[in-house]
Amino acid sequence: MLMRALCGTVGILCNFYAIDKLALADASMLNKLSPFFAVIFSIFILKEKASPKQIIAVVIAFIGSLFIIRPTFSNMELIPSLVGFLGGVAAGAAYTFVRYMGQRKVKGPVIVFCFSLFSCLVTLPIMIAGFQPMSALQLGILLLAGLFAAGGQFTITGAYSFAPAKEVSVYDYSQVIFAAIAGFFLFGQIPVPMSIIGYVVIISVAVWTFIQNNKTTNETEKRKAD
Repeated sequence: MLMRALCGTVGILCNFYAIDKLALADASMLNKLSPFFAVIFSIFILKEKASPKQIIAVVIAFIGSLFIIRPTFSNMELIPSLVGFLGGVAAGAAYTFVRYMGQRKVKGPVIVFCFSLFSCLVTLPIMIAGFQPMSALQLGILLLAGLFAAGGQFTITGAYSFAPAKEVSVYDYSQVIFAAIAGFFLFGQIPVPMSIIGYVVIISVAVWTFIQNNKTTNETEKRKAD
């Protein structure tokens, strides 16, 4: 539980930093690398076996992330991109620990409560030290952000508690579409062509992985039936 809360908090802080510095769709896509890292962490933490196809998917997803990060010294967004990438790694580890606890019948609301309490306690001193008064509009937006984040935590925790990471991941990528739309209409952000290539690569491999997992599951069930 402590590791889930720690990794989750690191993932959130990195994601918030990336959102502040990058195009919204870029930050969202880097965070969506988490399911691929969940596959890697599940090998070591859950002792789940990864198939060659899953390993290939992780490698392709990493290559896709390079189109978004664009690791050159001339890229002014390199550091925020790397921080966003780290956020995806941390989130993948956090989801793996959620799966670990789900296998041991730990209730989803308990996991969310402990994570929320931990993240609040960790960030409280920082908030007090750098406190800035907010307007009524800012406070309302903050409360809405918390409301939607809480809803997301309950649903994603439930998903990873009752199903393997490899089966849940593809549904999480719809967030990138909404982030791109919101970034365009609210902030006038248009992703650069290299980033769009990265989106296509990562989402394509996520869909391909989902299809392969379904085929494997159907074949397994058919063999059991026979």
